[in-house]
Amino acid sequence: MTTKQIALVTGANKGIGFATARQLGERGMTVLVGARDTDRGQAAEKALRENGADAHFIQLDVTDDESVARAAKRISDEFGRLDILVNNAGIAAINRLEPPSGTSLDLLREVYETNVFGVVAVTNALLPLLRQAPAARIVNVSSEVGSLAIMSDPTHPLYPFISITYPSSKTALNMVTTMYAKELRDSSIKVNAANPGYCATDLNNNEGFRTPEQGAEVTVHLATLPDDGPHGQLWGFLMDGKGSYGVVPW
Repeated sequence: MTTKQIALVTGANKGIGFATARQLGERGMTVLVGARDTDRGQAAEKALRENGADAHFIQLDVTDDESVARAAKRISDEFGRLDILVNNAGIAAINRLEPPSGTSLDLLREVYETNVFGVVAVTNALLPLLRQAPAARIVNVSSEVGSLAIMSDPTHPLYPFISITYPSSKTALNMVTTMYAKELRDSSIKVNAANPGYCATDLNNNEGFRTPEQGAEVTVHLATLPDDGPHGQLWGFLMDGKGSYGVVPW
């Protein structure tokens, strides 16, 4: 069995997920590139390998129970454990922003399938492998728009953003993170949520003011926490005008 740390990143074929996989690979880890689309996943694996990473494409659609089960079995058969799980796969439906009164339930269900239910499905399937690692880390990639404190603060720059679909999915993900953290508080597994900030990716038509690489730094920090690192926090970019990082209020 390899002594290298093994990290799975979902939605790793582009954007913050790809940047996260690359940064973890640069740290000498074996990186499992989770992606729905085989061609895109294999292309990401190839690009990471050309950059020197020990990368392996894993076909993984977080909304498909059979795909999740196959991915978990392959990781178990080939590696026997998992040191880091980054639940990065997500959708925003940014082109279909609607006010609460105009919310499409079909769109709401679609977003929740990936951003919330998919995280639970993948985490539950891989938790036995995470328990086999000496000190595993789970990082759920969330967002400050899921913070009740921020979105209800009239003085915050994000206050004008009014939509249920994406923000509420991240609020739910924050609670999911909190509950896993409580369940695993007496184990060696640390569970945290990452706030990468507004990064330019396909999720927002590349309109963000931060790069995917900057967003990935937040996730990588939480994925490589020491044994005395934080547990059960939403941590990352603070929209304070200073470019600071720290704990983001739930």
